[in-house]
Amino acid sequence: MRVTIRLGTGPKLKRNRRKNQHIALALAALLTPAALMACALGCWRLAADLNLTRQFAISAGFFSHWQVWLCLATVLECVAIALNRYGNAGPHIRNPKEETVPSY
Repeated sequence: MRVTIRLGTGPKLKRNRRKNQHIALALAALLTPAALMACALGCWRLAADLNLTRQFAISAGFFSHWQVWLCLATVLECVAIALNRYGNAGPHIRNPKEETVPSY
């Protein structure tokens, strides 16, 4: 004797792969002003080297070079852009009514 159990199909489970989009957007919002501050410090150090401003606040060490500050600003802004792309990623469904087809 063979017994078969037939189960109804329920809703399919979807895997949410991007759980931390809101955290990525918040962090990206904080990284952009940090990149702007690093750029300002780099410009200040460069102007101090050219004797256009007073002495730079950090006179010795790794962070006393303008190249370090400008590279740090570039890296921070690139990370902010990547986090914004991650946070704003979503399904892009095109509406066929919005597409314009030239008629001749």
